[in-house]
Amino acid sequence: MNPRLPLTGVLRLGRPSDIWFKPALSVVVAVAPPNLTLLALGRLDLAMYTMAGSLCALYAHSRPYAARARALAWVLLGMVTGLGVALVAASLTGSAVVLVTVGALLAAVQKALCDATRIGPPGHVILTFISSAALFAPQALAQVPGHLALALAAGAWAWLVCMAPGLLRPHGPERRATAHALLAAAAYVESRNAQAGRTEASRNAQAGRTEVSRGAHARRTEASRSAHSDLTPESRTAHTAVQAAWHTLLSRGARSETRRALERLVVRAEIALAAPADTDPARLRAWARALRGNGPVPKAPYDDELLGVDIELALPAHPWWRALGPLAPIAVRTALGCALAGYASLALGVGRPYWALVTAASLYQANITLTWSRGVQRVVGNLVGVLVFAAVVPLAHLGAAALVLCCLAFNFGAEALIARNYWLGSICVTPMALLITEFAGYQEPGRLITERLVDTLVGAVVGFLAAVAVTNRRAGDRVERALAAVEGARERTARLLADPRPAPGALDHARRVLAAALVDLRAGVEAASGEWWQRALPQERVVHAERNGHRTLAATVRHHRAEGADA
Repeated sequence: MNPRLPLTGVLRLGRPSDIWFKPALSVVVAVAPPNLTLLALGRLDLAMYTMAGSLCALYAHSRPYAARARALAWVLLGMVTGLGVALVAASLTGSAVVLVTVGALLAAVQKALCDATRIGPPGHVILTFISSAALFAPQALAQVPGHLALALAAGAWAWLVCMAPGLLRPHGPERRATAHALLAAAAYVESRNAQAGRTEASRNAQAGRTEVSRGAHARRTEASRSAHSDLTPESRTAHTAVQAAWHTLLSRGARSETRRALERLVVRAEIALAAPADTDPARLRAWARALRGNGPVPKAPYDDELLGVDIELALPAHPWWRALGPLAPIAVRTALGCALAGYASLALGVGRPYWALVTAASLYQANITLTWSRGVQRVVGNLVGVLVFAAVVPLAHLGAAALVLCCLAFNFGAEALIARNYWLGSICVTPMALLITEFAGYQEPGRLITERLVDTLVGAVVGFLAAVAVTNRRAGDRVERALAAVEGARERTARLLADPRPAPGALDHARRVLAAALVDLRAGVEAASGEWWQRALPQERVVHAERNGHRTLAATVRHHRAEGADA
């Protein structure tokens, strides 16, 4: 049975990110100096190339600074490589069909690489936007090195902009990730305590019934609690936050004392998820508050638990290219959808088919249901965005300086709003993209608006149809692999629990592996549940694996505390 395509809730606004202002300010600081320099030189027609490097400032803001430096370098390399391929293609052929084909293949490669490396928002969309636009920029082969040099120079400046906050708060990303884990764990503990209170009240309400009825009710309540209490939204959010914190803290590099102290706090959050009844949520929240600023990190007990972290860091990292195989259906969807959207735009006589191509590329998410939601958000955001452009374009036409300032304002607005919902950010992205086309010269607003509307609708419709046509049977395979990983991790953890003298740190490492496997299983199930043409998922096996996995996690905590009491 295919999942329903939602309409309600698709446009609902979420809470803004805690650091929404960081990418918003970073992109403005990264874009402004190159654009203003080109403005002073009277060469705004070169702004597309500097924008390619400047927009790298949108990435990796949640990563520790050492990892951020590497990630931004790879993003810049990917950006310049895609730009170089596009510029060379544009200089060698004028065939729009060939250029659309190259753009679609580039989009598929960019999508697969961004998903495999888990680079995070904004993902492949910015890379595809730049490379697709460059395909239709007039170009001579001799100009390509100079244009790539502009992108590299602007990208180097963007790298410095993103790394500069580390001078003031060198452990800021790790502190935020740890605080999120502590707060999410506290919310989960409070929800479990409230649930326990409701269960107790329900039992008390049955006091007038016979002992047999009360016993049966208690058994049913306990069975229901065991089967479902660990699958609540609060539980999923908390486990995901804890794993995100570990992902941040376990990045390769030197482990300072601050980082080790943060690791101890994440261990506390992890234990709270396994033993919520024995956890004080107020203490978790107090630790989270103490992580603001640059004050000392609160001290948490049980330093020996970091032996499991030492074991994990000593293991070889999994190469990212292993993730490319399962992503093949999504890459095929992207290539097919972008190509067909571009061809359809050409058939309709639109002068900028790359807009349809980029619209299609922006749709593709983990499954068809999420792709549909993104399509609705994209269409609504672009429709409102062209109205904003119509209102702002008289101001932008006052002069080149006004044009640059308007683009900077929309850069800030897009990043400030997009975390609340994609359609809200698109309201700023759309007029910004339209104004960028005017860097090379005046464009007739009515024609720009018409072409943008047509390309948005064409890209959304054709892109979604391509997603429906290309099935993703591998989503079910991912669930099977995740189930096997959870069951294997649980068995290894159970063997260590039964061992009277396990190796130091082995049980803590096994607990962390099991927790990560449970998070991956839940993500795989949710992705597969939103996919069409999918075989039935083994729901009973999934529930059984999750329930037993969480029980085993709780057993590791009880074992550790028993050892501490014996000592």
